[in-house]
Parts: sequence; C-alpha cells; structure tokens
Amino acid sequence: MTTVGQIEKRTQARVVALFRERLCYDYLGDRSELNNHNLELTLLRGWLTKQGVSDTLINRALHELNKVATDTSKSLYDRNRAVYDLLRYGVKVKAEVGENTQTVWLIDWKRPEKNHFAVAEEVTVPGADAKAYTKRPDVVLYVNGIALGVLELKRSTISVAEGIRQNLDNQKKVFIEHFFSTIQWIMAGNDTEGLRYGTIQTPEKYYLTWKEAGPGDNPLDNGLRQLCGKARFLELIHDFVVFDAGTKKLCRHNQYFGVRAAQEHVRRREGGILWHTQGSGKSLIMVWLAKWIRENVKDSRVLIITDRTELDEQIEKVFK
Repeated sequence: MTTVGQIEKRTQARVVALFRERLCYDYLGDRSELNNHNLELTLLRGWLTKQGVSDTLINRALHELNKVATDTSKSLYDRNRAVYDLLRYGVKVKAEVGENTQTVWLIDWKRPEKNHFAVAEEVTVPGADAKAYTKRPDVVLYVNGIALGVLELKRSTISVAEGIRQNLDNQKKVFIEHFFSTIQWIMAGNDTEGLRYGTIQTPEKYYLTWKEAGPGDNPLDNGLRQLCGKARFLELIHDFVVFDAGTKKLCRHNQYFGVRAAQEHVRRREGGILWHTQGSGKSLIMVWLAKWIRENVKDSRVLIITDRTELDEQIEKVFK
C-alpha cells in the first residue's frame, strides 16, 4: 500500500485548516467532483447584493467581467490584465442607456474585512475545449467568488520546483489556461523549502521567496500567514502588481517593506532615503510608490531625477 498521496493529503489538510482557523477564510469544500470555474458568479452576485448594488447594475457588471475573463481571442496576459483593471478600478456600467456611468466595485479594497474570502481544495477544472485536458489545482483562494490565488503543495521529499512546473503546465492551452485569466497570485510549497510565489507566466527561475520573521518553525505555514492574510493579500494585489511590456510582475519582500516605510514618511510629510543594491528592484519601487502618492496625496506631484541619459530613458520606459 502506497503512502505517497497520504503525506501530501496531510499537508493539504493542515494548510486548509490554517486558512479556515487562522486566516478566517470560509471553506467551499472538496470540489473534485465538480466542474469549477474562476468566476463563482452566485457568490459574487450575493456579495454585490449585500453591498446594495441594484440587480440591473450587477447583471451588467457580471456580464462585462465574464466577457473579459473568457475572451479567448486575446492572450492570457492581455485577458489577465483586462480582468485586473476591472478588479482594481471597478466596472464602469450604466443602468440604462442615457444615464450616468456608475462604478461597480467587485472588491472592497479599503475594507478587506468586508469581503468574502474562501478556500477550496481539489478544484477540478475542465479543459476549455475537447482538445484540452482537465486539471485539479490543490488549493484555490476566492475573494467574493473570484479565483485570485492558486497553491500547489508537495511533500517534503519532493522539490517545490515540481509544484512550480505543475502551475506552469496548468497555464498551457492544452490544460486549463482559461482558469488563470483571473488569477493574481500563484504559489507552490512544501514543509522543508517553504513557499514560493509568482504570477501568470512567471518562469520557474523567477519565482520568489518571501522573507519575514514568523512565529512558528514551519516555513510553509509562515509564508501563507504572511502573504494570504486578508489585508495583506488584497494590499499586495492592489498596490504591488505591474504589467510591464508583456510581463506581469509582483513585488519582493524588500520592495514591499521599502514602499510601506516610504508611505509613512510621505504621510508625515518627511523626506528619507531608500538604500539599494544593484538589481534590487529600484525602478519598480519608484513606480509603486509614485502610483500610491498620486492616488493618496491630494494634488501631489512626483519629480524623478537621474544622473545619466541611459538611466533617464530606462526609467521613462518603466513608468510608461
């Protein structure tokens, strides 16, 4: 009798329990027998109704979201970017022709606790057509019925790299590429190496490790608590994602904590210095901080000074 699957099942059961008990996610159950989608529209409709959005606006907003998420004429990158824009900036719709445009917010970014967070395991997703194969991600994270995170788990003796490759395979057309049109955070982990994370189409060598002191000894559990707590998870998606000329990028821990520290200085109207080493992500820190300043400081202006022409051109391209 083999015990291979049993070890991974125990890890998965512990991880799901962490989401339910420590992070207070609702449990959507074992969904291995269902044909699952990245948009659970019943959950999303119910949440929008609780926010006081009219049925007419809900119908129009869900139609727009579903249309964008399922537009197979576009690449996965373009679909994912279009969905991200709707999540971050809201869906602009009109109740009736001739009326003013209104914004329907699919996520309450300012009050994370007001959203519906849920976790599901063994999420069976059918291929998009007869030529594509069904796949079953270990764990999927939903916010208001929208699949935003995927996690593949491995037992301690199997490298996290295997989980990363599994995530990359799942994003191929021959498998469940369509499921990833809404996904923002893609993770793989085990109990010895901990957690690695990336986003859509992130090459294996660019998957990142989050470094932050944690209360326990298990690096996987610590990583999940630090990245997937409700407020932190939404903050990382809202303030630390960039679509850079065909490549979607997430932040590293040093970039996150650097920007957070700078935000506090800006709020106090104080100056400061962020000291960097080469290759530590200075340009993206500038982009994320400048974007936050523009959105949170009234009548703000950002001035960028460089000391050589090639750097000036590089920074301009990154900001564009």
